[in-house]
Amino acid sequence: MPSTITDKNSKSDEKEVKVVVEDAAVTKKVKKSKKEKKDKKDKKEKKEKRKASDDEEESKNEEDAPVIKKLKVIEVAAPLKATVISGTEVAGNLVKAFYNSSTNKTTKEQAREFYKENTIEVSGDQDFLPVLKFNEAGFKSEMLDVTTSFKAPSPIQAACWPIVLSGRDIIGIAETGSGKTLAFTLPALMHIRGQKDFSTKPKGPTVLVVSPTRELAMQTQEQCVAAGKSSGIKSVCIYGGVSKDDQRRAIRQGVHIIVATPGRLLDLMEDGSCSVDSVSYLVLDEADRMLDTGFEEAIRSILRKTRKDRQTAMFSATWPESVRKLAHDFLDRPIKVTIGSPDLGASSNVTQIVEVLDDPRNKERRLLDLLKDYHKTRKNRILIFALYKKEADRIEQTLQRAGFNVGGIHGDKNQHTRTAALEAFKNGSVPLLVATDVAARGIDITGITHVINVTFPLTIEDYVHRIGRTGRGGQTGVAHTFFTVNEKALSGALINVLNDAGVKIPDELRKFGGTVKKKAHSIYGDHFKDLGGEVKQATKIRFE
Repeated sequence: MPSTITDKNSKSDEKEVKVVVEDAAVTKKVKKSKKEKKDKKDKKEKKEKRKASDDEEESKNEEDAPVIKKLKVIEVAAPLKATVISGTEVAGNLVKAFYNSSTNKTTKEQAREFYKENTIEVSGDQDFLPVLKFNEAGFKSEMLDVTTSFKAPSPIQAACWPIVLSGRDIIGIAETGSGKTLAFTLPALMHIRGQKDFSTKPKGPTVLVVSPTRELAMQTQEQCVAAGKSSGIKSVCIYGGVSKDDQRRAIRQGVHIIVATPGRLLDLMEDGSCSVDSVSYLVLDEADRMLDTGFEEAIRSILRKTRKDRQTAMFSATWPESVRKLAHDFLDRPIKVTIGSPDLGASSNVTQIVEVLDDPRNKERRLLDLLKDYHKTRKNRILIFALYKKEADRIEQTLQRAGFNVGGIHGDKNQHTRTAALEAFKNGSVPLLVATDVAARGIDITGITHVINVTFPLTIEDYVHRIGRTGRGGQTGVAHTFFTVNEKALSGALINVLNDAGVKIPDELRKFGGTVKKKAHSIYGDHFKDLGGEVKQATKIRFE
């Protein structure tokens, strides 16, 4: 046992020690105060950045992608494994499965033929037969009112419904215009109504749909309202560019479904206005676009706040590594459905025409010439893309002076103006719409006969998304693109897309060359070299 030594200096020492301790405490308090101020300042700056990003047009052309840095990383527990009891999948008190396979009359032979005809690949640990008729999926009759204008389920709907209704997580890879919104919306309504604690006055949201743009979020919510109105299911759409007060009020009154853009949703979560801890059915819509525009950390933060035993559906037009990693981290034993090729490509329903112009200044004159042919009736809907906001305004004014009934949307127009223009275009009262790339990721309207690219986009991905606005819902469409020397760096990538679609390459386009420029690294830019595998260790150098 250690001994205690006391001498005449002990009191003095004690006093000195006490002073040192007090000084340390004061120093610690000052440091803590400074740290709290710094944290508060950082949090405020992050909120301001995210608000600014969410209120601006989410386009690579003109606006910076939203940046959300230094989010706290929380380890996610493994999802609870559900037990199948009498055909109903239960995890705790959560009911996930509502599918009755006996109502599906599809045979294995019909399934094989359907998959082959529509180039569908389904991979996972369980086999499912596609639903080829609406009344064989098991949805309540009132929910099917939104399908009356369609003869049969689209390929993505037919393949996904049995999987999602069985309570399984799913990854859906399909081109734009495939009908994926109903692929997750109708099962979401079944999920809500099937819970034991279902009430028309919900305490918290059961379903969360995260979308990359406000336009897409608004259109998804419209589907939810149309399909769920007779079931007492309430929904709210949350996005930037408008006041938060109405959105907060709707959440307080109680909703079953939240459809949201990630930036605004995270804002409301952080200020305590919105909680997603009751969400048991989550959808990531156009996951690749959200990751491309810098929302990955926001999405991960949102996912961590939902129930760990939730059912998750992820839909994407492409299947890059970033989307695969997100699926690996947050989905439980997902079934993957691929419609067509997972690689970037144009819809086979779209006829692509590329017109090379010697002089970029001739684009607006050529546009007027095209409209004389494409818009003879002045009734068919045509979507016209510009690269920049001022260019969009100029084209809109040019067409108005020429006597055309035209509207326009871009990031500098307020939300009310954008919504009104989009609604007028949708109902056909204004059949021409001029837009920047925000519309390429937001418009989901069948019946657009033509897309005209007045100025080529900055990436080939945006080109594919633009032309995918036509040829939707099983219909055909035409995409007419002006190409000039200013875009020659993208000629190789464009030639690849045209080749994949079996389009004859114009000689004028070939003159620009067919080499595909390597995509720049996010950090190292054009000078990045992908070494692949392990990097060779540096050689040790000795200086004698």
